[in-house]
Amino acid sequence: MTRSIVPLGMEGYVSDWKMSPAIFSGDFLFLTGMTGAGPDGIVDPDPAKQIELAFQRADDVLTHAGLSFGDVVEMTSYHVGLQRHISDFRQIRDRFVQAPYPAWTAIEVAGFVTPGTICELRIIAKKGTGS
Repeated sequence: MTRSIVPLGMEGYVSDWKMSPAIFSGDFLFLTGMTGAGPDGIVDPDPAKQIELAFQRADDVLTHAGLSFGDVVEMTSYHVGLQRHISDFRQIRDRFVQAPYPAWTAIEVAGFVTPGTICELRIIAKKGTGS
């Protein structure tokens, strides 16, 4: 059984893009890629602010689904200019992820739909994994 997760303020994912911010399939929650674009579509040029917002948005989706970063089992991060902001990324990531720490892959990409975006998070969580 699948169930869509649509936190307040993310209804545009469904109406504009025809996708769910996240969807449960059994005990697994699959998040749509979360970026640092604000609700108005504006992207802050500061990489640390973008990364922080991407993690905060992912956290909002997890919370709305009744989960936390402690339930995250796999994360893939996509980056434009990875080497220029990996230190910021790791510091911010460390504030969100929890032991036993999810599997993680970082991938360099050419770009994203929203110009100026430098990072996108792909996250899979499993109900009952966290503490």
